[in-house]
Amino acid sequence: MADPKGFLTTPRETACTRPVAERLQDWNEVYVPGSLLPIISKQAGRCMDCGIPFCHNGCPLGNLIPEWNDFAYREDWTAASERLHATNNFPEFTGRLCPAPCESACVLGINQPAVTIKNVEVSIIDKAWDNGDVTPQPPERLSGKTAAVIGSGPAGLAAAQQLTRAGHTVVVYERADRIGGLLRYGIPEFKMEKVHINRRIEQMRAEGTKFRTGVEIGRDVTATDLRKRFDAVVIAAGATVSRDLPVPGRDLNGIHFAMEYLPLANKVQEGDFMAPPITAEGKHVVVIGGGDTGADCVGTAHRQGAASVTQLEIMPRPSEDRPTGQPWPTFPMLYKVTSAHEEGGERIYSVSTTHFVGDEDGNVQELHLVEVAFEEGKLVQKPGTERVLPAQLVTLAMGFTGTDQENGLTAQFGLAMDARGNIERDASYATNVDGVFVAGDAGRGQSLIVWAIAEGRSAARGVDRFLTGSSALPYPVKPTDRSITV
Repeated sequence: MADPKGFLTTPRETACTRPVAERLQDWNEVYVPGSLLPIISKQAGRCMDCGIPFCHNGCPLGNLIPEWNDFAYREDWTAASERLHATNNFPEFTGRLCPAPCESACVLGINQPAVTIKNVEVSIIDKAWDNGDVTPQPPERLSGKTAAVIGSGPAGLAAAQQLTRAGHTVVVYERADRIGGLLRYGIPEFKMEKVHINRRIEQMRAEGTKFRTGVEIGRDVTATDLRKRFDAVVIAAGATVSRDLPVPGRDLNGIHFAMEYLPLANKVQEGDFMAPPITAEGKHVVVIGGGDTGADCVGTAHRQGAASVTQLEIMPRPSEDRPTGQPWPTFPMLYKVTSAHEEGGERIYSVSTTHFVGDEDGNVQELHLVEVAFEEGKLVQKPGTERVLPAQLVTLAMGFTGTDQENGLTAQFGLAMDARGNIERDASYATNVDGVFVAGDAGRGQSLIVWAIAEGRSAARGVDRFLTGSSALPYPVKPTDRSITV
């Protein structure tokens, strides 16, 4: 514990965001560059180095938070980076995108603002990149075994990097035209600039991982062919089936899934389009869904010049304080104001869409909604509360229902599925098919990026044991561990 009085003398400070008027003019990350470095050492000094660090349990990766807080306080950035990478392959991703359940579990958070663990994490890894501390770690020898990884999101990349470092020859297959999965096309540039993905990919290439884009397993390559080529397969294809809204008028033009809308904006930043084929410019935009994906749609619509932005949520407005039914150290459902919400728009809670109305050309023009409430555990509509919102662009951001089964991947492998539409697996992440493993949302269902990376690392251990009979790779979590599922 570097500063035994730090939690008493230092107030919590977080990264500064750029002024709204400025950041709406570009797609760069919303934070003021370098704003953390002058304060981060003292912020890390607020860590109490608890005898039982509950932040470890709060993080599925088991991050060694007190250890790298201590090194950050001492400004030993190389040592801090080493401890950070001991449990997390991609801290620059989690430090920007994770909702930080570790902070909810921070002991200091019982009666004071928690340690800014997320800000310390991202400061350490950014400093590590600047100092040249992040280098390729190729294996000392090759095992002669091969593994295919289907999907290049955080679970797939983590599994691939771990297996490559264990000495196996690994090929990552991605059906999109670029590596990264939802990190690439589901996360807007203003939340995470893609340079962070690109340099990790280059590190992985230098370590020996191979990447194949534009290849969809089940369509372009059959499961049978893949199993003939490789000794093991890891399915990390995500839970990509978007939840739909089957109400009258759903088929009108201008109503899109969030994952139809967001990737096009990212493709503009990649240089594929001059302007996105689906744009909010000059339109009244309604986002259905109150989660992080909905907030991404809100921020994207602002930057595209929407006339108005309204976000709808069927659940009641969360509390700003920890609910009594969600005590420390659990992850509470709180009212959040993201950077996108700071930029404008309206949020409406406890409402349900009844139908859409379009113009004579079949373009959506109106969204009709009604207030709802839970009565005896059932969601009921409140009579007389109907409203009409103008809507020329509607995005559906209501989550995901499971793994894509239309491309034939699950059927061709002969995989067993659970009742939630996820691929079944055992404690070693193995499916019912010998040599085929599953990690991340494809097996767990829609979840957090820290769970994806933790499962990718754990599945890699299962594959390594399958290929060699033993494994020295870490085993962060088991598939049955849902104690801190968010």
